[in-house]
Amino acid sequence: MERKPVGKLLLFGATGDLARRMLLPSLYGLHADGLLPEGLTITGSARSDLDDKGFRAFTRKALDQFLSEDRKNESALAGFLDRLDFQAADLSDESTFQALADKVGDVAGGLAIFLSTAPSLFEPAVKGLQKVGLAGETVRIGLEKPLGYDLPSSREINDTVAAVFPEERIFRIDHYLGKETVQNILTLRFGNSFFEPVWSAQGIDNVQITIAETVGLEDRAGYYEGAGALRDMVTNHMLQLLALIAMEPPARYDGTAIRDEKAKVFRSLRLMKPEEVPHYTVTGQYVGGAVKGEIVKGYDEELGKDSDVETFVAIKAFVDNWRWQGVPFYIRTGKRMAVRRSEIAVQFKPVPHSMFSGRGGLLQPNTLVIRLQPEEYIELLVMAKEPGLDREGVRLREVPLKLSLDAEFAGTRRRIAYERLLLDLIEGDPTLFVRRDEVEAQWTWTDAIRAGWDANRTKPRHYPAGTWGPAASIALTERDGVTWQDD
Repeated sequence: MERKPVGKLLLFGATGDLARRMLLPSLYGLHADGLLPEGLTITGSARSDLDDKGFRAFTRKALDQFLSEDRKNESALAGFLDRLDFQAADLSDESTFQALADKVGDVAGGLAIFLSTAPSLFEPAVKGLQKVGLAGETVRIGLEKPLGYDLPSSREINDTVAAVFPEERIFRIDHYLGKETVQNILTLRFGNSFFEPVWSAQGIDNVQITIAETVGLEDRAGYYEGAGALRDMVTNHMLQLLALIAMEPPARYDGTAIRDEKAKVFRSLRLMKPEEVPHYTVTGQYVGGAVKGEIVKGYDEELGKDSDVETFVAIKAFVDNWRWQGVPFYIRTGKRMAVRRSEIAVQFKPVPHSMFSGRGGLLQPNTLVIRLQPEEYIELLVMAKEPGLDREGVRLREVPLKLSLDAEFAGTRRRIAYERLLLDLIEGDPTLFVRRDEVEAQWTWTDAIRAGWDANRTKPRHYPAGTWGPAASIALTERDGVTWQDD
């Protein structure tokens, strides 16, 4: 399909929480900066009984609540609201699609569809869209995760969508790929000559990827109880981060080259046998504790019943290829943890010989820290000599070389990840979207872990809210002589 901007956007789930917090503010931001195609119309759809005027009022209220004050501009807001209209539709009711097609009108100029709905509605949605002429060659579709809960269900969803839309017109969304710092991983690795010579098992001892949340269930109890931390965070965001760290250098910055290299990483992940899973994974579930000085309930108390769903998982993974053989990738994610943090820590191997040891100087291996949130920075920890005459020995200290993206680009507005992804969907750039073979290779790997949990009847270990998870997760790294990057 030729890559060109569409003239229309159809937004399913337009009155949902994601739309209020992210999608509508993102679209407004693109409009206010003159980045949306001139004349682009945005049709919202949901089961809500709204008309055009009601949806515009709903949108204005959402923007008042979730836009920062410096982004509010009455003239820009009025122009954005003029782009909006609304058509109620029930995706499970085929009879509601014709009115939707009538509202959207002619799609010869291109239509992008953003489907932010439950996966159970994907099949009736795409069939209904096809039946009323909203799935032709000028139409592309964006699918919000989750795309299934295991490999068979993921394949079923992919088969369903593929029966109506070819792969080049399917845009699977992982919003982490829209984050500036995540995209900066590619620039850091492939735009600087000094990293690549040591970016392998010869130069790197281990890689740690952490996504820690301080929140609990919030309003996601129904979804989370059926998902758990492995499905919710690892299969999606964390394996994508791992792939960006581990992938081979792509020949070009485009959707085919980058996604080819990521897919190779996913296919190279070492599948765990059931008997290996207890040695390479730790699961946990938070109980009552204190987060930021506030007393909070445990998972079962929040849910209102006993549950064995994991709210924490730590994994020791391996990428079995030439570049990474033997290098452990430690992954951990959890809710109700000590701090909110998303980061990647790459620990390099120590120097082969220390000339300072005879004078008392102690060396630490260099570490590269890529912080994704709440701050955005890249930090390289290097060894330096403390000032002094060294009469009592050489004193060495680890010091940070820090690039703060927030400070360095202070004059540039930091964009919501969905701004980039929505604009790429509208313009037809697939680079930061996930391809089918990636999704299915990810599920293949995590399904083997879950099968191991089932085979071993693994139950999550309890950890107090406000901590870094079960003590067993510390042992997962400590037995290899590695400490989690918790500073």
